[in-house]
Amino acid sequence: MSVVIPAKDAAHTLPEQLEALCGQETPRAWELVVADNGSRDTTRQIAESYASRLPALTVVDASERRGAAHARNRGAEVARGEILLFCDADDVVAPGWLEAMARGVEEGGFVASRFEVHRLNRAAVAAAHRHPQESGLNPYTYPDFLPHAGGAGLGVRRDLHREIGGFDEARLALEDTDYCWRLQLAGQPLAFAGDAVVHVRFKPSLGGDFRQLFGYGVENVRIYRDYRARGMKRLSPIAGPLRWIKLILTSWSMLSNRRRAGWVAQLGWRLGRAVGCLRFRVWAP
Repeated sequence: MSVVIPAKDAAHTLPEQLEALCGQETPRAWELVVADNGSRDTTRQIAESYASRLPALTVVDASERRGAAHARNRGAEVARGEILLFCDADDVVAPGWLEAMARGVEEGGFVASRFEVHRLNRAAVAAAHRHPQESGLNPYTYPDFLPHAGGAGLGVRRDLHREIGGFDEARLALEDTDYCWRLQLAGQPLAFAGDAVVHVRFKPSLGGDFRQLFGYGVENVRIYRDYRARGMKRLSPIAGPLRWIKLILTSWSMLSNRRRAGWVAQLGWRLGRAVGCLRFRVWAP
């Protein structure tokens, strides 16, 4: 099996993830592929320095196109395993993750890890975010559609990955959501591997949160446009304006240290959706 890590400018976080992978125990043969998406720091050198501890290690240049989708696809191209496991350079897999994911893929073909948010985040940062995949797959509710999971902990059979053409490299965000949906619409269920834990890291600053949620908002409009013809329900035309009103009415949250991060993230999300409406010419604020 092959573990694929997309990485860009991850010198500060990649060592912790690589240490966690060095400590995995499994009787199976496995390899690690780090796909460098054009790092300007020492990400590549750090990855290569683990060659003696992870002998089946390949560091591949994935700088031809920007984005985690391209890096994951490039890593999968050079990977030799029939099981592909995807994790990220800024998170940390827990002990037993590798074996639990392998069993999950063997049993179901396509699985998602359980996410844990407290180990790598300050309490205030963790409290300001939703806790995705803590007890199951992520529901999609705006509007209702298929469940999905983050690319920071996915496992899939190689033939299924190839069947749908891998990750959509045109998407710079929500490429994992789209990937999950295309596999499910092709007839492959997505299972939850609750014993395969990934400690996930949120953006530590308000600015980082805002930029990330802005990008998610833009791409959510795009995904709405693309999946309307594939069974996604139509949003109410007043749902977006009502959420804007709620956001404005709760602007006092900026005065609270505990609530500020969540409010700023929601502002980024709503502004991203507004930009997405203009860019993709669809009403879905």
